[in-house]
Amino acid sequence: MVEKILFDMKKHKWLNTLFVAPMESFHKLLFDIKKHKWLYIMLVIPVLFVLIWNYWPMYGVVIAFKDYSPAFGIWGSPWVGFKHFQRFFDSYFFLEIIINTIRVSFYSLLVGIPLPIILALMFNEIKRKWFKSTVQTVSYIPNFISVVVVIGMVTFFFSEQGSINQILTSLHMKPIDFLGDAKWFPHVYVWSGVWQGVGWGTLIYTAAMSGVPQDQYEAAYLEGATRMQCIRNITIPAIMPTIVISAILATGSVMSVGFEKAYLLQNASNLATSEVLSTYTYKVGLINGEYSFSAAVGLFNNIVNFIMLFVVNKIAQKTGENSLW
Repeated sequence: MVEKILFDMKKHKWLNTLFVAPMESFHKLLFDIKKHKWLYIMLVIPVLFVLIWNYWPMYGVVIAFKDYSPAFGIWGSPWVGFKHFQRFFDSYFFLEIIINTIRVSFYSLLVGIPLPIILALMFNEIKRKWFKSTVQTVSYIPNFISVVVVIGMVTFFFSEQGSINQILTSLHMKPIDFLGDAKWFPHVYVWSGVWQGVGWGTLIYTAAMSGVPQDQYEAAYLEGATRMQCIRNITIPAIMPTIVISAILATGSVMSVGFEKAYLLQNASNLATSEVLSTYTYKVGLINGEYSFSAAVGLFNNIVNFIMLFVVNKIAQKTGENSLW
């Protein structure tokens, strides 16, 4: 009887879409859970972690549309609509903050995407295993240094009385105020990040290269191909899906400049280029106590990141076969 009803419903497309397809999907899910129950049990803790720490706090985003007061709570505070968004868009510093954020973000992308690939290709060409492992280890170490320590090192080397300026002075050259001159902030921020993270960024590309069949290289060498030709025609095409996915993910956080480093490098002299969305949100939200306004700025930031991720993923779909979805 049930099978006859399902058969009759399948003949009508709208009934199939509304009832049959969801029922069949649910039945298949139950079958998979029963068949692989231990795998699903292992997923319980990670899923709970994501739900509690990533999704549950999202209800608080409504304070961006309210005049939030701790005394009234999130739902008791009055609604104000897009008041805080309008205030941010009309603020005197809006354009400057957006330009600063985009400048640092795109600078980081232009430098941070290709350099790990180049370094991984160089590692892949090293034939002596002991030397390769030593160089890789040395390049990974800065990633485990905290941001505060990195800023201390940057200050030691690049302050007015730092090592770099002492060397310049000894060469009878004019000292450069790397930390005080606003035009130097993007360079100091980006290249200190490259020094800290480029070695760690090679891991994923090195792993992708290890999966390339060695017989392809051997056949290419027998045909007289050079190392550069092998890299261009074998290695890079093999890791291209990994490059595309990494680039899409990096572009999806284009408006999210790291708060810690930007704030620690920031001072009154370089504020013209160092004030980005993350530091502005912190100052307005936590220091001034304007929680609704800072929530509106943060929501705007996340929406822009999502749009960028969606657009870049669509471009990747149109131009190739690799994309996130």
